[in-house]
Amino acid sequence: MFNPIQYISQGDTPQEQLYHIESVLDGGQRWIQFRFKDTLTSIRWKTAEQVKILCDTYQATLIINDHVDLARAIDADGVHLGLQDTAIATARLALPNKIIGGTANTLLDVQQRIAASCDYIGLGPFRYTSTKKNLSPLLGFEGYKKLIEALTAEERKTPIVAIGGITLEDVAQLEQLGVSGIAISSLLHQGQHPQPIIQQLNTYFL
Repeated sequence: MFNPIQYISQGDTPQEQLYHIESVLDGGQRWIQFRFKDTLTSIRWKTAEQVKILCDTYQATLIINDHVDLARAIDADGVHLGLQDTAIATARLALPNKIIGGTANTLLDVQQRIAASCDYIGLGPFRYTSTKKNLSPLLGFEGYKKLIEALTAEERKTPIVAIGGITLEDVAQLEQLGVSGIAISSLLHQGQHPQPIIQQLNTYFL
């Protein structure tokens, strides 16, 4: 089930990953995208198994970033694929009846993702973010406005999620531009506890 507020995990170690994920789950977050790139496969898999237990405990949706095989092995709720990752059609064969999201940066990317029957599209980056390397060109408010306006009514039925350096002050305007949700990471770790921010975010996209 689509959730308009999506958390992308961060942390350089399993301990950091699990601490951050448990803290946002405890704060009320119910969509977790597990993203743990710069580590050994064995460590990523073991950590993902622990994240699955946490998400099951909190009845949260678990999406695995990039790794279709891992999503299938732990019976995650779905996978999110970058532009250079596994093709949507291939992932759909491996993960029938699961959520499959895809990254996009341009109008052509978005239309290709829609044609491939993505369940949602992570469109960005909105602005610079240090949580991801090798960023695509920044979109800003104007970029989202132009892109969404260029879509047909039918194309707009696929949810578009804004991502990349989003702050609380950005959310209302992004919602007005027509995005269906936001993906965040560092925003939920700015205070001592993420619950107040999560509660505020959940007042949008109703």
